[in-house]
Amino acid sequence: MNYIDGGVCAAKGFKAAGIHCGIRKNKDKKDLSLIYSEAEASAAAVYTTNLVKGAPLVITKEHLSDGKAQAIICNSGNANTCNANGLEIADKTSKLCSKALNISEKDIVVASTGVIGLPLEIEPFEKGMPELVKSLSSDGSDSAAQGIMTTDTVKKEVAVEFELDGKICHIGGIAKGSGMIHPNMATMLVFITSDVSISSEMLQKALSGDIQNTFNMISIDGDTSTNDMVVVLANGLAGNSEINAEGESFNIFMKALNSVTVALCRKIAGDGEGATKLLECKVNNAKTLSDAKTVAKSVICSSLLKAAMFGADANWGRVLCAIGYSKAQVDVNKIDVYFKSCKGEILVCKNGAGVDFSEEKAKEILLENEILILVDLNDGEYSSCAWGCDLTYDYVKINGDYRT
Repeated sequence: MNYIDGGVCAAKGFKAAGIHCGIRKNKDKKDLSLIYSEAEASAAAVYTTNLVKGAPLVITKEHLSDGKAQAIICNSGNANTCNANGLEIADKTSKLCSKALNISEKDIVVASTGVIGLPLEIEPFEKGMPELVKSLSSDGSDSAAQGIMTTDTVKKEVAVEFELDGKICHIGGIAKGSGMIHPNMATMLVFITSDVSISSEMLQKALSGDIQNTFNMISIDGDTSTNDMVVVLANGLAGNSEINAEGESFNIFMKALNSVTVALCRKIAGDGEGATKLLECKVNNAKTLSDAKTVAKSVICSSLLKAAMFGADANWGRVLCAIGYSKAQVDVNKIDVYFKSCKGEILVCKNGAGVDFSEEKAKEILLENEILILVDLNDGEYSSCAWGCDLTYDYVKINGDYRT
């Protein structure tokens, strides 16, 4: 399996585009994106657990009830959430898109991201739809990735190439996510495409299984968004035998999917609002998988630990504190903690107690922009990872005037 360029257009039969249609005031920022498959595709999705949900999610759930889709349209700059006419706007957007593409309205996934409660009109969609469809290109992943960004500072796209049944297959994805990122699903917008032939049922099984160890293991600020979801379309154009049951082909597909989702997780976590560092917490030797995941998430969610990482302060006590209140079944007298980066690795806690270490070396390690927090529970055989970022002054600045 190899990482390749192309994002959501790496898979055969997919085109994408992103334009500015007038939803956002800044004309230099794209605000409407489209992903289109030349063939109807198997579709799977997972959605936010927030009880307050954006109108597009309601429409999308209805459309994906048959496990099929052919296009994804997403606007940025307005979440279309808590709006009196939200469902009407989402429905009209779907109708406009289906007419322009000459496909069934039921094959359209609708998504929105941006400010909650801001009025949204249909006119920008009407005005922009002809240009959006005309702009569809097999090189359009980059522009589509830009069109779904809000406070993101970098676009997020990845793709892999692998083999099934002697056929070359692809999975690619784009994502947005910088704030309001917290388990459980969904906490961002992620659109994934593939040319693998796989049934809708197995695609849903693959996605639902994967997110438990990927997107559900990210936290930036403890806020679960109202709008976000992960959607996968697989159009079968690679020509492999359809995956309709578990087995070797399904396992290969799962591995490739996981390669894409983990890469996107790291990109999302590293681009947290105001962030300067990507944090990864790796927990080893837990009694159960649940304990490993609980500890990893608790550490990565700790505001105190995140602040310490911003200051390059090797305050390992905050790691132990987060483990202590996580409610995971651990023996605190067995815990070892290390900090690691490209500058080296340092042991800061052994058997639940501090050890002598060089503060200078620790700071050198923690000044890097990717930090690994290694936690060894020394009490089992299970492991897990979680991703997050440091907590900085700029996070407050960004969210202090986000709406205005």
